[in-house]
Amino acid sequence: MAFNWFKKKNEEESEQEEETPVTEAPVAPSEQPGAVSEPEASENKQSFFKRLRDRLSKTRTTLASRMDRLFLGKKEIDDALLEELEEILITSDIGVQTTMELIENVREKVARKLLNNPEQLKETLVDEIMGFLQSPPAPPRITRQKPYVILVVGVNGVGKTPTIGKIAARYKKEGKDVLLIAGDTFRAAAIEQLEIWGERVGADVIRQKSGSDPSAVVFDGIEAAQARNVDVVIIDTAGRLHTKVNLMKELQKIHRVISRKCPDAPHEVLLVLDATTGQNAISQAQVFHEAINITGIALTKLDGTAKGGIAVGICNELKIPLQYIGIGEQIEDLQDFDAKEFVDALFTL
Repeated sequence: MAFNWFKKKNEEESEQEEETPVTEAPVAPSEQPGAVSEPEASENKQSFFKRLRDRLSKTRTTLASRMDRLFLGKKEIDDALLEELEEILITSDIGVQTTMELIENVREKVARKLLNNPEQLKETLVDEIMGFLQSPPAPPRITRQKPYVILVVGVNGVGKTPTIGKIAARYKKEGKDVLLIAGDTFRAAAIEQLEIWGERVGADVIRQKSGSDPSAVVFDGIEAAQARNVDVVIIDTAGRLHTKVNLMKELQKIHRVISRKCPDAPHEVLLVLDATTGQNAISQAQVFHEAINITGIALTKLDGTAKGGIAVGICNELKIPLQYIGIGEQIEDLQDFDAKEFVDALFTL
């Protein structure tokens, strides 16, 4: 099962200087490089929530709407209701293991007389799902050490390179100097795509010709970042070699090269997953995590899929922080994952 993922989509893929004190008006936070005023930040958040809610519509139909129809008019929680609920959860791609945990928790509460009607049942499920999504928390993003190195992995076609570009844009907006490294040397298109994103967001790209040793490219890239005193380095990697074993060995080699060149790095190992693959995404994550210890996940393509419930299964089964979600093609369509925001968008009809 964990090997099937590999056969898919083969064709794709400033610190101010101290001066003699002078009378000078302080710089407002909104005027700092990359800063956003509070009203603007609030407006942006509301705008993203609206887009998130709109683009989770198919998942909301398969999950929240069906749950509401199931509970409508029901007076008690019986075995028949729980069986139908189980089917709804599984077919919403929450996953068998997570569904079984949810149902078992419900049965326990019913047995202890803590839960006795379907209206309470929905509230209980929402709370349980929120709990799964909130644990574990995402690690801190930036350390004082330069460069801060992010290694990005994932199979071809999941949206790795666009995700890298969007993350780079976020750091650039914060006033950080960002360097991209084209470590996917097995596809010329991947190098070109990263260069396009680099130009778009204003980040330099370290590359070599197609077919070069990825580890050598990464070594040169880290060396360049250290020489330039770059803030953030984001490394693209291959998503497919001719066997899964070869891919994982190559990623492990890249990881070792980064660590030797920059102690304590990579500071993040970000796995990009495609929400449309449903349960297959969990299989992918398990294989990558065993090989290189994933620290966070970016879940892309939540727009237009009915399989958004996979976010719950990912958080619960893998115990790896869900850091980013992507709901579209635009730069602003990649955002930090917020469990409450996600649940509100999913269950607000």
